[in-house]
Amino acid sequence: MHAVIDALLEIFTWAGLGLGAMVAGIAFVLFLLDGTWIPVRAVVETILEPAEPADTAPARPPRRVVRWFDETGGVNEAPLSEAQYAQLGAHDMADVYYRRGWTNRMRLTPGSPAVRGAARLAVGLAGVGVVSLVVSGILLFVRG
Repeated sequence: MHAVIDALLEIFTWAGLGLGAMVAGIAFVLFLLDGTWIPVRAVVETILEPAEPADTAPARPPRRVVRWFDETGGVNEAPLSEAQYAQLGAHDMADVYYRRGWTNRMRLTPGSPAVRGAARLAVGLAGVGVVSLVVSGILLFVRG
């Protein structure tokens, strides 16, 4: 029975630490590819499209956009999804993050959800590896 427990602990140690390190490397690459996002205050605007002259066309839904000044003084505009608009509520101003070096790219969070997810997975895997290593060490001295 001791051999089975030792084998499982060793598998969890190597798998946890190895996969944790690999996923941490992937998270780091994702972080580098994500680029620099700068906080800025933006104006939320609802744009009503003019109706077609003929009444046969259905009414177009309003377009919701945010506009902001970037660090070079240029004006940028990005459309809001329904989820983003619901998250902002009925505010006419919002704190958003825009991508340095790109025009018309914005998001509502400072960090990427993909990077956060990969980093949390790496920490979880490494945690399993460390716990298995500690338990294995304790059992080594307890049995000895």
